[in-house]
Amino acid sequence: MTVGIIGAGRIGQALAVQSLRAGRHVTIANSRGPESLVDVLEKLGPGVTAGTVAEAAASDIVAIAVPWRAIPDAVAGIDWTGRVVIDASNPIVEPDFQVADLGGRTSGQIVAGLMPGARVVKVANTLTAAVLASDPHEAGGKRVLVLSGDDDDAKERVAALLDAAGFATVDLGGLIDGGRLQDVPGGPFPQLNLIEIA
Repeated sequence: MTVGIIGAGRIGQALAVQSLRAGRHVTIANSRGPESLVDVLEKLGPGVTAGTVAEAAASDIVAIAVPWRAIPDAVAGIDWTGRVVIDASNPIVEPDFQVADLGGRTSGQIVAGLMPGARVVKVANTLTAAVLASDPHEAGGKRVLVLSGDDDDAKERVAALLDAAGFATVDLGGLIDGGRLQDVPGGPFPQLNLIEIA
C-alpha cells in the first residue's frame, strides 16, 4: 500500500513519518514541484520520493495537508472518484489565523465537496505537528487519533494505516456529527493528547 501526501509542511511531513513507521512507501508533493523537495527528502530519509501532485494523488491513500486557503487549487484537476483521502486540514486562514466561515458545515464536508467522488476521512487535524510526528507509543499505551467519514471502508483503510504506525483510533461517525467533534475551533478533541492504555 502506498501513501501520497499533498503538502510538504509540518503536518505533511508528520504524516510521512507515520506512514513510514507503518511500512508504507510515501510520495510527497507540493505546489512548487518535486525539485523543491530535496531538503524534505533528506530529512525524511529512505522510503519517500518526491512527485507531482498527480503522482501523489495516484497512491492508495492520499492525504491533503495544505493550508486551508490552498486546498481548492491543490485538489483541482484530479479525478477523485473512489479515492481514499485523508483530510488533515483545519479551517484557519493565514496569515492572521482567522477561522474561515464554514456556513454551518464542517470542514470535512467542505473538503469533500471540493473532491467529488472522493471517500474523505477527517483525521490527524487535532494534534500539533510535533505530537503527530512523535512515537505514538507513550506511557505504556498508544496515542489516540479520532476520525470521521461517511464511507466505512475508507475509514477502515485509514484506521489500518494508523494502527500499523502504532496509533489507536476512535471512529466518531460521519463528516457531519463526527466532524463537529473534531473541528477547530469548537470540537472537544482538538489539542487533546489522549493515550489508550491496554
